[in-house]
Amino acid sequence: MTTKFKLRIFCVITFLLSTTVAAQNNARPAVLKSLEDEGIKVVQEFEIPGDMRAFAGTAGMRPVAIYVSKDGTAIIGTRVDSKAKALDEAQVEELALKPMGERMWEQLQVSTWIQDGHVGAPKLVFTFSDPNCPYCNRFWQAARPWVDSGKVQIRHIMVGIIKEDSASKAAAMLQSANPAAALKKNESNYSKGGIKPATHISDKTRKALGENQILMARSGFTGTPAVVYRDDKGMVQRHNGLPTEAQMTAILGPK
Repeated sequence: MTTKFKLRIFCVITFLLSTTVAAQNNARPAVLKSLEDEGIKVVQEFEIPGDMRAFAGTAGMRPVAIYVSKDGTAIIGTRVDSKAKALDEAQVEELALKPMGERMWEQLQVSTWIQDGHVGAPKLVFTFSDPNCPYCNRFWQAARPWVDSGKVQIRHIMVGIIKEDSASKAAAMLQSANPAAALKKNESNYSKGGIKPATHISDKTRKALGENQILMARSGFTGTPAVVYRDDKGMVQRHNGLPTEAQMTAILGPK
């Protein structure tokens, strides 16, 4: 065997070994499957200095960073620099939170909602509302300057969870010939008991209310009002509960 031929064989073997090692290094770490079994969604890998591999993911509605070491173990948390400044938050939010928010927004768009405001309003906001919710009523009242001026359209995704007749009142709105007027009637007369409950809830309406409640839970909310909006950077954001005056401006924009 000539020296030249031996060199060729050596180069081929070296290339194959390098390719195998690279493939092993790029293989999906087994620990990620274990984390997914525990409810964490792994979205995408991103690069960081050093020997660890980094992945963006979500735990419920919260973005998380997952760092996998060479021995296959993982750390979920925040990587910081020498001054304790978080390093990967923006990247993790971009990779994990943004697509999660967009999926939520798409689901809200096709849910059953009642329009409050002008069709062509430049700002669109969704809120899960219960007809008997006092904080929903206060949010409705506080939003009038934005809605009445045509700056904001609020889409109320009705649920019936607070009182025994909440579902019947929500059904009365959804089954009305003019749901927007029925919503306004309920909120304008909230202190007097609001809208009269429906005497019959159709199968279609009952299904819609059930789907709205499931969507509310999947969106990470436990109570009303539950507001979803886009911030000034276009990112989908959530707010649970009655917003403060400052939060109203952040959600709805300037008056």
